[in-house]
Amino acid sequence: MADNHEHAHGHSHSHDHIHEHSHVDENGHVYTHTHTHADGSHEHDHGHIHSAEHTRKVLNRMSRIIGHMESTKRMVEDGRDCSEVLIQLSAIESAINSVSRVILKEHLATCVIDAVKRDDTAALEELNNAIDKFIK
Repeated sequence: MADNHEHAHGHSHSHDHIHEHSHVDENGHVYTHTHTHADGSHEHDHGHIHSAEHTRKVLNRMSRIIGHMESTKRMVEDGRDCSEVLIQLSAIESAINSVSRVILKEHLATCVIDAVKRDDTAALEELNNAIDKFIK
């Protein structure tokens, strides 16, 4: 995955167009996928750009969470005390919530401000859906 996450469009054209981007779901999983528009009859006006520093910090946090989950899984495999496992799971849950807040704050400070400026109701609806899933 590149250090910069860029996905900014504002064009219409008539040739094949392929682009790849990543999303982070409410559980902190990163999904990268590709969109192909073969008919060329689409328009985009959705964009978000995150600094390499922000992306690096988020990925580092996620890597630490994954490592913590793996060590907690080994605790279960080794038959460690349930109380110890529950304490570790609580710490993991807190870390996931923390990285989620970092992502949400960055999204509000960049992507949402841009969407409001462009009156991009689809991007705002996507945010509302993500918040509904995040705060259940």
